[in-house]
Amino acid sequence: MSKRLLPGQSVGIIGAGQLGKMLAQSGQKMGYRLGVYDPNSQACAFPLAHWKQAASFDDETAVLNFAKEADVITYEFENINGQILENLAQTNKLPQGTDLLIHSQHRLMEKEWLESIGVKVVPFRKAENWDQLQQGIEDLSYPVIIKTSRFGYDGKGQFRLTSPADLEQNEADLKAIMNEQSCIIEAYCPFAYEISVMVSRDQAGQVELFPISENDHQAGVLFSSLVGKTYPVAVTQAVHEAATKIAQAGKLVGVCGVEFFVTEDHQVLVNEIAPRPHNSGHYSIEACNFSQFDQHILAVTGRSIQPIKLLQAALMINIMGQHMSMLDEIIDHFPQAMVHIYDKGQAKFQRKMGHFTLLAEDIQSLETLLQTDQLLLTMKSMYHKEK
Repeated sequence: MSKRLLPGQSVGIIGAGQLGKMLAQSGQKMGYRLGVYDPNSQACAFPLAHWKQAASFDDETAVLNFAKEADVITYEFENINGQILENLAQTNKLPQGTDLLIHSQHRLMEKEWLESIGVKVVPFRKAENWDQLQQGIEDLSYPVIIKTSRFGYDGKGQFRLTSPADLEQNEADLKAIMNEQSCIIEAYCPFAYEISVMVSRDQAGQVELFPISENDHQAGVLFSSLVGKTYPVAVTQAVHEAATKIAQAGKLVGVCGVEFFVTEDHQVLVNEIAPRPHNSGHYSIEACNFSQFDQHILAVTGRSIQPIKLLQAALMINIMGQHMSMLDEIIDHFPQAMVHIYDKGQAKFQRKMGHFTLLAEDIQSLETLLQTDQLLLTMKSMYHKEK
């Protein structure tokens, strides 16, 4: 276990988007000095930082120079140059290491690693060329999901194919992608619902789990997270066992988001992992005794993570670029909500610009709201049409 950092010491965050901003907010309230590193000098975490560096994620000299000013380094997203972080780990300033990060950066490696530690995933095949792609589809049968191995998120880099006609229609795009990188073919999972859980682990190996969140994705992007439901015992147990395996086998330090499919017969399959704070864990800022960002800062600074308590049932709703013109209406309609605006600049279609969280004593009232509130239904419909 590394030495515990005391208030006044410094934490450097690689990545300065909304997750970096919220990590910085948690670190600052604990008394740490926060630095951020990002190619975008206008990134939303920059105004909060005690020191900052604008440079490419692939600029090893700049990354290592940035790290010199920090007592510990962490990161807010996984698409970072793994080799640079491996070199950074040699400085003993990266308690998270790189194992979990590197596995999660590559979808095929991720699935193979999850299977190797005994975690259930959907059947899959690799495709490094057109022949492998066709063979993989034949093995798994339609419908299938084709995903790029790298740099895919929020539905990007994905193709759902239901027939040979779909394959023919997307042939040119898929061949162009495979000239640059490999793909993974996944059998389509007819899930009943999607859930996720934030798992945390500190440098002493203690593991703590946040409550399970039921997630609704629209056009491949998270719309809502509902927290406080009771699930079948077998589902809860499978989720906790899988998340704990991932945390322990990956030597997690900090928090990791684990997304699951749950089938009608309560089979639980891991969809993907994200070894950092996660969109579906934002509810924890208001709804838990410690947020996912608090827990992450505690872990990377060598302190003990804490048992998590859900204070109230919660519903988190993302605010996308297409929703920003509705802010007045959202605030008036939900005066009880804590509205977070990330200050990310241009409000583009499908760009995450903020979120808001609603709390309630009973989960049923939030479920009813999600199903019947006209403003929420309007926001949901706007994921499928660009103005």
